[in-house]
Amino acid sequence: MFTGGEVSIRDDIFDIVRAARELGYKRIHIQSNGQRFYYKDFCRKMIESGANEFGLALHGNIPELHDYLTCSPGSFRATLLGIRNLAELGQAVMTNTVITKSNYRHLPEIAQLLVSVGVFQYQFAFVHVAGNAKTYALSVVPRKTLVAPYAQRGLEVGIAKGVNVMTEAIPYCFMRGYEQYIAEKIIPETKIYDADIVIESFTEIRRNEGKIKGPPCRDCGMSGECEGPWREYPEMFGWDEFKPVKWRPADEKTIISFSETRNAVLPAKR
Repeated sequence: MFTGGEVSIRDDIFDIVRAARELGYKRIHIQSNGQRFYYKDFCRKMIESGANEFGLALHGNIPELHDYLTCSPGSFRATLLGIRNLAELGQAVMTNTVITKSNYRHLPEIAQLLVSVGVFQYQFAFVHVAGNAKTYALSVVPRKTLVAPYAQRGLEVGIAKGVNVMTEAIPYCFMRGYEQYIAEKIIPETKIYDADIVIESFTEIRRNEGKIKGPPCRDCGMSGECEGPWREYPEMFGWDEFKPVKWRPADEKTIISFSETRNAVLPAKR
């Protein structure tokens, strides 16, 4: 997976992708804001170089919302066309929508839009309170209790159409009945090369440094599987929203990762 910063603006991006293919990587994933994929020739060159999975970011169902969140006028139109271009070229497009105070009520509408343009998978990821999100936290970070019903309705849109769907950084106690769509269940062990440092285990960093568990988690039946929220969230709001799950759902087939098959269909909600 190539991520960034914005990897698509590198002058040598095609050379790097070709190098990955020559090294024998079968799946080459590009994570991007999607704006350069507005140009179909750019899409074709990226595919010809060896990229075959694309993770683009769409944060609103209308230009005013997405462009407000990206601070980039015209980005909604560019990214949406980029998704369409890649889908028309037969590529697996997986989108990520960061859940914020501005867009959480529109998650079902965002899901409807994504399904209509042919994405293979979409994810709703609760905002990580870092960078600008930390600077403007009070206007950016919503309460998880308010988010949960909209996230679940957004998942239902894709479930009904056989699209891979998931949430990230929303603990199990907010996702009862939708446990099989929690992304942490399938995030693989990952090594990250970042400028002059190497993170040997993203899983370890995420669980032990990025996220946290609090007093309610001690009595939760899902504590072994759940990673808890990003640690900045309870620092803002406390632990009152978190209610221990007193039961464990029966073992069942979990999300089928796109790393396993391009034809995956998720199980219907129980």
